[in-house]
Amino acid sequence: MEDQPHPHPRPTDVSLVFPPHPAWVRAARETVRTLLAATGRTELTDTAVLLTSEAVTNAINACAAKHCTAPVTLFAGYANPGDHLRILIHDEAPGLPRCQTPAGDDETGRGIQLISYGADAWGICTHGPGSGKATWFELGHRPPGVRG
Repeated sequence: MEDQPHPHPRPTDVSLVFPPHPAWVRAARETVRTLLAATGRTELTDTAVLLTSEAVTNAINACAAKHCTAPVTLFAGYANPGDHLRILIHDEAPGLPRCQTPAGDDETGRGIQLISYGADAWGICTHGPGSGKATWFELGHRPPGVRG
């Protein structure tokens, strides 16, 4: 029997644009979860969803603090199928997130720490049109010579 093309090709990327409101954090997490399920990379789900939640929450909080109402954008995708996953969250709020050292009982201030510990690579980019910045991270890097 000949291989027939799948009627629904696997996606390689998704994006979501939403208002800077906390109600959208769940939608951002579910967007990433759905992409990973559709691409068969479920081993990345727990970390990707956690780090997405942290980065999106940071963007929404930055917008609230700076009275920025411009939408937040999430982009998640692969450079090539089977490659590492890159997630990028862009907001228009001025200023850059910074890594904090919260006290043990603080309920906030750990987002960038979690991203820096959990991601294979990460950074903050201020390039591009308009103000604001993008926080990005990558997951699923494989050592050289390892094929998946």
